[in-house]
Amino acid sequence: MDMSDQYHYAVVARAIRMIDAADGPLSLEQLAGAMTMSPAHFQRVFSQWVGVSPKRYQQYLTLGHAKGLLAERFSTLATADGVGLSGSGRLHDLFLRWEAMSPGEFARAGAGLEIRWGWFDSPFGPALAMGTDKGLCGLAFAAETGPEAAMDDLCARWPEASFVEAPDKLRGWVEVAFGGRGEVPLFLIGRPLQIKVWEALLRIPSGHVTTYTELARATDSPKAVRAVGTAVGRNPISFLIPCHRALRKSGALGGYHWGVGVKRAMLAWESARADAIAGGP
Repeated sequence: MDMSDQYHYAVVARAIRMIDAADGPLSLEQLAGAMTMSPAHFQRVFSQWVGVSPKRYQQYLTLGHAKGLLAERFSTLATADGVGLSGSGRLHDLFLRWEAMSPGEFARAGAGLEIRWGWFDSPFGPALAMGTDKGLCGLAFAAETGPEAAMDDLCARWPEASFVEAPDKLRGWVEVAFGGRGEVPLFLIGRPLQIKVWEALLRIPSGHVTTYTELARATDSPKAVRAVGTAVGRNPISFLIPCHRALRKSGALGGYHWGVGVKRAMLAWESARADAIAGGP
């Protein structure tokens, strides 16, 4: 990102958080005024980054949106193959590649591993990113939990690792993750079942959803819905491994490790961009 891109991105991130926190729809004039921009300029910048107008984006935040997604954009993991990681379901030109830590390495709880970390702005509030030489291994959102809880949560997952504050080492990956242009490597640190579930999540196209039951079936654990749900909740690389795309069969959002409000915002943001790419209203 150049400097103007960074400024516009920060403006849009603030506007999305303002929309998410509001009790009802906000007018274009209210949002533009809060960003100290003219309505026309703000509308142009917002639409460039999100894919739709602020008014249209707010329609995706309705409480019934998740049920609509389940009816219209439900993906079985079989049909999602070939669309999720590298197809049209990705956000613009965002591509992911990943590798997993071996079970033996995981059992050592991160011993001998240097994990770099840094805080970044995101469309969903402050984001804590962590990574190794192999790629991002953690992405947490602190809008609802607070920064200290987010940091403690990720650090506790690999208690024997050494943690070094080094945001510049991660900035490129994080900017691509939220800007949607380029490739982000992921390093999955978890138990074998967890990694199997996270791999299944990676196959769900952006703008689509699945259910916990479908995830259990796809990981050959049809009777272990609760265990699969726990693995979804333990996903350390939120948003990029899209645990927010897993819903209950009823269409209810279900829980979300970093707050249901963050999950709702992610689904709305992805749906808006997917519709814009597809030429929707």
